[in-house]
Amino acid sequence: MRNEILQRGIFGPFNSGRGSDFSLRMAPMIDMIFLLLIFFLVAGKWRPEESFLPMQLPAAQAQTHIVGEIEPLIVHICAMPAGCGVDIGRRHVQLKSQNIDADLVLLMEQLRQCLREQKRFAADPVEIVCDAAVKWDYLAKIYNVFFGAGLTDITFRMTE
Repeated sequence: MRNEILQRGIFGPFNSGRGSDFSLRMAPMIDMIFLLLIFFLVAGKWRPEESFLPMQLPAAQAQTHIVGEIEPLIVHICAMPAGCGVDIGRRHVQLKSQNIDADLVLLMEQLRQCLREQKRFAADPVEIVCDAAVKWDYLAKIYNVFFGAGLTDITFRMTE
């Protein structure tokens, strides 16, 4: 009886002469694989050492300029009897319903001149302040001109 138990071992009946009923017990092997996996996950170093990362610090300077938030370019749009008026910086452009396309071209030229004078970039913020009486059509066309000029940070100031 004892000899038969020794022959079986962990693999079941092995060459016992009764047939080829060779089978593996999978549960202990799966347990060992998961234990090894957990061990290597816990014991491994996943983050490189800080001294390994290449880094160069800038040289110390006596004076440093702290760049603050850029002031937005304020654009006022006011209603007029025959259209609307647009104030960009110190420039005023009037949009009339008769020749709106020519006025929009003039608006784009005035916008570009204002941006050059104030040394602004296309990524600088633009804030539109619009009167309540301005028609939506004019506001949408003015916004499209600004967006077409390459301005990307366009916001509207909320007024009551």
